[in-house]
Amino acid sequence: MYGYVIADVFTDTALEGNPLAVVPDATGMSSACMQRIAREMNLSETTFVLPPTAGGDVRVRIFTPVGELPFAGHPTFGTAAVLATTAHPGVRGRELRMETGMGVVPFEFAGPPGGRVTTARMRQPIPVWQPYDRAAELLDALGLSSSTLPVEVYRNGPRHAFVGLPTVADLSALQVDHRALAAHEDLAANCFAPTGDPLVWRARMFSPAYGVVEDAGTGSAAGPLALHLGRHGRIPQGATITVHQGVEMGRPSTIRATATVVNGAVDRVEISGSAVVVAAGRLYV
Repeated sequence: MYGYVIADVFTDTALEGNPLAVVPDATGMSSACMQRIAREMNLSETTFVLPPTAGGDVRVRIFTPVGELPFAGHPTFGTAAVLATTAHPGVRGRELRMETGMGVVPFEFAGPPGGRVTTARMRQPIPVWQPYDRAAELLDALGLSSSTLPVEVYRNGPRHAFVGLPTVADLSALQVDHRALAAHEDLAANCFAPTGDPLVWRARMFSPAYGVVEDAGTGSAAGPLALHLGRHGRIPQGATITVHQGVEMGRPSTIRATATVVNGAVDRVEISGSAVVVAAGRLYV
């Protein structure tokens, strides 16, 4: 029997944001069982917390309904917030070092002295990027003829392709061919549009390849989006952007993201936001 928690991530309002299932102590659980539980939960991701093995405070494994990911933003971020909120023994004061398949990811937590955690900050793996060699096919699957910026793919665990649209209205009106999009293996299609404020952006993410029709809040994409916009001159290098996602799904999420460049090299990529626990229960497995 294992306990689990459901949290809504990138929001401070229950039943908004991106839901996540967390098993705070999965010691002794097999990989096959983790995968079956993730399929049972049927959320975009389910995480399993284990004792550390590489110098961190905890180790986390991340499963979608169809497979395991080495890293993803929403599940790692949400897991850290859950562990901090529930006073997990792995949390050291206001800090946590989480072992993932992409290395150790550090977190910092904020809130009133002696009170509950209200926000968290996460330093992400620095992505690598390149032009997407199937950009024309991707645009066709999204029902688009062009992108406002070059279609490039960033990898920081998941592989994110970025496609720009002129307006939020265009973004909301997208009609995606999910069958065609599923042919893009190991890829999430991230569509973004300006809001009028250069530091506030709207986004949508589609990834049949990862078992996600549409994601309400994609932390692993928010950091690379800040980098993408800075690289192409749409925001000042190092500026913090606010990304609103999940609006079309009725699950609004808010993510703040910063990509800092020093001497022409990416120095750090960070995201911050909130999460709220909405349910807890037991798995009889």
